[in-house]
Parts: sequence; structure tokens; C-alpha cells
Amino acid sequence: MDFGVSTLSRGVFVTREAYLETAKAAERAGFGFMAVNDHVIVPASLGSAYPYTQGGQWAAAEHGHCFDQLATLGFLSGCTSRLRLLSSIMVVPHRPAIQTAKMLATIDVLSGGRLILGVGSGWMKEEFGLLGAPFEDRGRATDEYIEAFKELWTKDRPAYSGRHVNFADVIFAPKPVQKPYPPIWVGGESPAALRRTIKLGDCWYPGNNSQTKPLDTPARLGAAIAHLHGKAEAAGRDPASVDVCLLIQNPFDWTAQKIADGSARRLFTGSSADMAADAAALEAVGVRHVAMRLGGSSLQEALEHIDRFGREVIGRA
Repeated sequence: MDFGVSTLSRGVFVTREAYLETAKAAERAGFGFMAVNDHVIVPASLGSAYPYTQGGQWAAAEHGHCFDQLATLGFLSGCTSRLRLLSSIMVVPHRPAIQTAKMLATIDVLSGGRLILGVGSGWMKEEFGLLGAPFEDRGRATDEYIEAFKELWTKDRPAYSGRHVNFADVIFAPKPVQKPYPPIWVGGESPAALRRTIKLGDCWYPGNNSQTKPLDTPARLGAAIAHLHGKAEAAGRDPASVDVCLLIQNPFDWTAQKIADGSARRLFTGSSADMAADAAALEAVGVRHVAMRLGGSSLQEALEHIDRFGREVIGRA
């Protein structure tokens, strides 16, 4: 099992030192990747409902602190040597397509080919409005941007014509180190996310706490993966070519907790043996990667959690 540390640009992860120490600890502990979330600007008045909490509350709404995701990944590329770097997820229509393709290619080159591009179409209407991005047509814009990225990253004379992206007669260099391009992990649990995964992605990247389709047990996730595989076959794609990563949206913790309906233990809570068993159960239904949300009341406690998880869980998973 390939584990990653999933960080939020708020709480204990809002300083240079915190990101540096977290990255160093994750490399020492044997994590395979480090993820950074994405928001550019937070509106003072928020009406959009966050899709991963009961009631739709979003924890960052009050203070609005958020590092830029791509700048943070660029920073991490310079202070790590082994960790792969995941955008988790990048809201694709938030930034101009060509500029974003350039920034992503630069991160991949400067990191020596360690970028993973996690993508999604976003949920916060007010943020789209502030950025001048197309909220109502964000699904089509997301698809066009991804197609344009691939064109720019793989063609000597790239050209693209769409509703939201248009270019021709350009030279785009340098290309990403990874060939044909960095792996694309498609976030979300909706039918549109599954379609996008099959059409444009290398990996399906759902969260476990969706309010519309919780994937909070191995059995529920296994059924969702089987559904994805059926859709892939119907579209003429080999299901084995679609990787799966699960984002655990509650911090891993050595105190056992229950899922929302009370029917089972929450994944990656309880003893280290319980967590290793969770990893084995997820692997059995087709999950190859797990992004672990980091908790702790202080940076020191968070670092201790990383170290302990590496010793007691990664070491036996």
C-alpha cells in the first residue's frame, strides 16, 4: 500500500517551518507522497455548501487562510528528494489553462518528475465568481483544460480549440519529465467524476466522507470500484488501467471512532493493528494508494503521529 500525508493550508500547516518539518518527517517515515489542498481566495460571505461535512460547513470559512497550492508544491519540490507531490485537488478552472500547464510542468521538471496532478471541478460558487472562472460550465471547462494540458505537454506544435481554451502556433517548453505527462488523479464521487476518470484520468481519487455517497467502509468502496470498472468496460477502457486512491478525510487516530451511521469503526482509527488491517482490506478491493489526513493539536504532535504511523502501520502494511 502506498500512503500519503494529506495537508491542509490552515491549522498547524500554515507556516514555512510546519511544511518543512512535515515533509521531512513523511520522508523518514516511509510515506510515498504528500498532498496539498487548493483554495485561492475565501469570500467573506459564503453560501455554498461544502460537500464533505454534515450541514455543509467549511472549516476555513472563518479565517480564510490559504497558501497557493502550486506555489506550495514548488516549495516542497525543493525541500524533498523522494516524496511525490500531489495537488489534492487542484480546482482546474481557477487558473488560466496555459499558465497552469506551465506551472505544473515547471514543478515536475524541478522536482525531478515527482508531480501527481489531482484534479476536480470545484464546489464554491463564490470563489469562482471572485476569480472570474466559469462556475456553471465548470465541468466542461475542467475537461477542456485537462485536454489542453495534455496537448501542451506532448506535442511539438500544440493547438487546441474549445469553448474555454484556444491556442495554436505556440512552442511549449520544457515538457514535463514524466512521460507522456504526470499522472492525473480525478477527485470526486459524482457520475461526472467517474466519466472524467475514465475519459481523461489515470486514477480515481474519491473522498471517504461524501455526504451524497459515503465510501467509509471497504465494502462500500469495493462496490463503487466495481461500478467504475463496469463504466470503464462500457466505454472501451481496460478497468485494470484505472488506479484508485482513497482520501481519508478524518485524521488518523489511535482512538477508535465510529462512522456516521454507527455501523462500523472509522477507517484508520483504533490500534495500529486495526489500521494495518484497514490497509489490507482496502487493498483487497482494489485500492493502491491512501491519502491520510493529518491531525494533532500541535505541530509536534502531528510529527509524532507521522513517525508512529510509519513505524507501526506502514512497516506492516
